[in-house]
Amino acid sequence: MMDGKARAKAVKSPPGNPGFPFLIIACGCIIAALTFGPRSAMGFFQLPMLADRDFDRNAFGLALALQNICWGVGQPLFGAIADRYGTWRVLALSGILYAAGLVLMATANTAGILYLSAGMLVGFAVAAGSFGIVLAAFARNVDESQRSLVFGIGTAAGSAGMFVFAPLSQQFIELFGWSDALLWMAALMLLVPLLAIPLTGTSSTGRAVAAVSNQSLAEALREAFAHRSYLLLTAGFFVCGFQLAFITVHFPAYLADIGIDAKYAVIGLALIGLFNVGGSLASGIIGQKMSKPLFLTLIYVARSVAVAAFVLLPPSPATVIAFSIVIGILWLSTVPPTNGLVAVMFGTKYLGMLGGIVFLSHQIGSFMGVWLGAYLRQTMGSYDPVWWIGVILGLIAALLHWPISEQPVERGIVAAAE
Repeated sequence: MMDGKARAKAVKSPPGNPGFPFLIIACGCIIAALTFGPRSAMGFFQLPMLADRDFDRNAFGLALALQNICWGVGQPLFGAIADRYGTWRVLALSGILYAAGLVLMATANTAGILYLSAGMLVGFAVAAGSFGIVLAAFARNVDESQRSLVFGIGTAAGSAGMFVFAPLSQQFIELFGWSDALLWMAALMLLVPLLAIPLTGTSSTGRAVAAVSNQSLAEALREAFAHRSYLLLTAGFFVCGFQLAFITVHFPAYLADIGIDAKYAVIGLALIGLFNVGGSLASGIIGQKMSKPLFLTLIYVARSVAVAAFVLLPPSPATVIAFSIVIGILWLSTVPPTNGLVAVMFGTKYLGMLGGIVFLSHQIGSFMGVWLGAYLRQTMGSYDPVWWIGVILGLIAALLHWPISEQPVERGIVAAAE
């Protein structure tokens, strides 16, 4: 067995500096923007679909809750496939599934078809093209000293997708109607297989491959589930999913309930996406320099404070804008340090799968946030209880992240061949 320092010395990169793989990073960032953009704009389709179809809020909320759980269930599965058989294959599948799901959603006339399209197909498509898949490919192609930074860049790109697709989807709806707007977005998803071509390779073919143990997938799973810090990280990420998915889906409807003009929902979600770009980049830089568990603790506390202030203050366009800016900075700032911790603990060999399991917890939280938001609004006539549940969960997440250890697991490794 070796301690962290000995393990770091034994891990060697291939001869020469792998440099910064600009083409891989650029294409991965565009893919992250494309796959994150449409699903983050789904809330804009709720009211026009309800007006045009025989659905209620429960049906729409359940469809998107199902989307989030399929995203979560698919994440470790597609992560393991990408680790073993190649990133490009998984990303190409993502684009095809995404396009099919949006086309079927555009023609959905029953709740069952809505569950299949917006729920299952789009959910599995996002899983196959998600941050976890893209960031794992980045991690295998950069030096460890650049890892947190490229995680921040990739996460910021997804945020940029949210910034672009919030006004774009609303504009499409106004110009073409909600159904044709979905068809236009489906066409954009077909770019993903082409953009994914530079992201070829598996966990053993990256440009910055390290010497690692001949650990099997089953051994990696046993090691992870016996690791206290990994379990705390996984449990805490549930809260991130709960908070963000609730806002993504129900924010436009919540603002309508409290009498805020609909244009501020577009402005608000666009601001979240815009400021999340800066927040994600800053998170990648900060995570390279300070304790990741402490950083995550502070993020979750800040989220709870922001949500509590938003709910307690009198509603106005100014509070919507201020909240959107603050929550945007904090939005995906959890992703770089969370993925970074998994890479620190276990290395990059099974990062797609192990990061995917952490993200599964995130998506179970997303399911609960979306579904509970719809259910409580339908039964109690208000979204306020869900806001306050999010505040409490944020404080619990802060407590969970505080004791996490930012150290590699101790294991024997096979030295690199000379």
